[in-house]
Amino acid sequence: MSPAPLPVTIDDIRAAAAALEGQVARTPIIPAPLLSGILGCDLFLKLETLQRTGSFKDRGAYNKLRSLDKAERKRGVVAMSAGNHAQGVAYHATRLGIPSTIVMPTFTPFTKVAKTEGYGAKVVLVGQTLDDSMSHARKLVDEEKLTLIHPYDDPYIIAGQGTAGLEILADVPDLDDLVVPIGGGGLISGIAIAARSINPSIRITGVEAALYASMSDAVAGRTGVYGGATIAEGIAVKSPGVLTRKIIAALVDDIVTVDETVLEQGVHQLMTQQKLVAEGAGAAGVAGLLANPERFAGRKVGVVVCGGNIDPRILASILMRGLVRNGQIARLRIEIEDVPGVLSTIAGIIGATGGNIIETYHQRLFFQIPVKRADIDVVVETRDRAHVDVIIGKLMESGYPAKLLGDVGA
Repeated sequence: MSPAPLPVTIDDIRAAAAALEGQVARTPIIPAPLLSGILGCDLFLKLETLQRTGSFKDRGAYNKLRSLDKAERKRGVVAMSAGNHAQGVAYHATRLGIPSTIVMPTFTPFTKVAKTEGYGAKVVLVGQTLDDSMSHARKLVDEEKLTLIHPYDDPYIIAGQGTAGLEILADVPDLDDLVVPIGGGGLISGIAIAARSINPSIRITGVEAALYASMSDAVAGRTGVYGGATIAEGIAVKSPGVLTRKIIAALVDDIVTVDETVLEQGVHQLMTQQKLVAEGAGAAGVAGLLANPERFAGRKVGVVVCGGNIDPRILASILMRGLVRNGQIARLRIEIEDVPGVLSTIAGIIGATGGNIIETYHQRLFFQIPVKRADIDVVVETRDRAHVDVIIGKLMESGYPAKLLGDVGA
């Protein structure tokens, strides 16, 4: 018996590509030599961050909106999104003269709310989860007869996202692997259909945030509890799509999950090694490689960097935490005699090793130490962890017991 047909075909994706020509960007896929060296593979990055609204969502949004008839366009549309789908729908709906209402969870970063409003949409903040927001969006469909533009579980959306797969294989046809982030599954579903049609032997891997492993559980027939604070809010989906689940089960080889620390490292590595800004969900593909380097060692790998709309405060925090994690900023606790001139001596020792003191905290009152002694906490800028060890060694040699205080994790 032949397998049941999938809800989207390669012809649907090719039709979407024709419709999207001149309407959305044909984004580049670039070699990533520095990350390739770190990961031990030949890595290429598909830069969907260069779309007009900063993510791949432009593709599916335009493809769906252009399919609406005159009456549907006049009544308007509603979408639910944590940000990127919202911006894609808002921008292209305004271009096409279609009124749009976007329902967003209350945790959505301010930058995404502001940008969505800036593209001409009416934004409604409702709910603590994407599911709460979707319930309100469906209520507006019933009450105001708006057309729902689903973020992932729609054939037009899936076909639109799949156009990225056509571009990837046209530009780098001999890839061994494709790695794609998964939330609801629209992007990887479309890309998988396109990629399998062009290169049936290519290996396709999805990457989920560990806190929201809903698609991998659904495909495996498991149920789970999903939730928690994640920097990958764009893929924080508790209820994966029905259509996308069917496609992923048929065409995707494996789904890996990554925790928050590795997602942070993905953002940090893209920024520091390749000078690319990605949001947590956008960096999930690279995080998947960081967590499983042996899976991709020696292979030619394409990764979709699917979005760049990160809150600047989150980005700043990730970069600083990355410096701490790499030993480039260290917090030392040094025990001293509480007498004049000691601070100057400590500063001289650290300076002589090439360390740069950023902050100092002189602790006298709240530690169980003799009254004539004190602890100094010193935040020092260093070259790396080996340099930190040199500084601690010099302090110890000079009679000042010192230790490295806990950082943000391995």
